Amino acid sequence: MKTTIDKILERTLVVFLMVLIINILWQVISRYVMASPSSFTDELSRILLVWTGLLAAAYGSGKNIHLAIDLISGKLSKKWNDRLVKLPYIIVALFSLLVFIIGGIALVLIIASLKQTTPALGLPVWLIYLAVPFSGIIILYYNFYHLMHTKKEVE
Repeated sequence: MKTTIDKILERTLVVFLMVLIINILWQVISRYVMASPSSFTDELSRILLVWTGLLAAAYGSGKNIHLAIDLISGKLSKKWNDRLVKLPYIIVALFSLLVFIIGGIALVLIIASLKQTTPALGLPVWLIYLAVPFSGIIILYYNFYHLMHTKKEVE
């Protein structure tokens, strides 16, 4: 299942980045060459940037390429290193559950109750904020995956 999620995220991120680049290029052309700036490109760029950033963070978590500070692990014995190797995954999983998923769902529900739409595209604003709990679910899955995978390696 992890491989399938990886591939879907990879393809989605590539598409989002391609659309983002084309969108920004069109904004520059329409503003400076045609002297008539496009009305939707700024808004679409912000939406794509939010979704791309959060999904890329989830992808980085899945590939285990996120930032890690190993100041403590270099000073501990092998026994303690083996015990503490799971701790970052537990902390990130808890953060993802509490902040991204529970807090994100609460945020989406509040924004949805306001029934706001974006000015240029007319999209419901809650769709933009949906990126938070969505990426949180993926991050939580990846951290449980790494926690189980690390457990097998250490034992």
